[in-house]
Amino acid sequence: MQIISEPGVGVGPWPGGRENWPTAEHYDLELLENGDRRNVEDHFRYWKMEAIVAELNAVKERGKWLEVAIENLGHDFNIGSIVRTANAMGVRHVHIVGRRRWNRRGAMVTDRYMQVHHHPDVESFQAAMQEAGMRIVGVDNIERSVPLEETVLPLNCVMVMGEESTGLSPEMAAISEEIVHITQYGSTRSMNVGHAAAISMWAWVLQHRA
Repeated sequence: MQIISEPGVGVGPWPGGRENWPTAEHYDLELLENGDRRNVEDHFRYWKMEAIVAELNAVKERGKWLEVAIENLGHDFNIGSIVRTANAMGVRHVHIVGRRRWNRRGAMVTDRYMQVHHHPDVESFQAAMQEAGMRIVGVDNIERSVPLEETVLPLNCVMVMGEESTGLSPEMAAISEEIVHITQYGSTRSMNVGHAAAISMWAWVLQHRA
């Protein structure tokens, strides 16, 4: 049965009434009855949240894995936007390094479908990544950085974003195996960190998932 989406508001109750409801366990009975207004892809309509999370987590089993980290030294408001983009790119783990509190409004509830980890400092973050076998790639236009578009990104890596105003901290830059920058052609020296994060994640997706 074709489910018709209403622009901006998701879908209404399952067409045809209860007698036509699907019986698979991943469907949510409340959503089938009342409609699904969540910000999810159409093929996840009416699914239970835990079923969606399980399906997304299965990506790791296929051997292609990207994680994202954000330094939160000054309560950066771009974090929510980065988390939302990470969800869209299939990232399953986001790491907040520094302050635990961050503005979740920009994430638009997408953080509920992911695992968000907190690390109080760079040292603890580095230890966790080493244990997980993740290579650390910084994103910043500092002196030793190389062009993102000319770089083969590691298959299993964590891409680290600095704060909007200061970029990567010296400590984070020091532990990064490689630092990439996005080549720019205008007059500004930098771009919004949320936009830079989106471009960087998309570059990884093009190399490893496209």
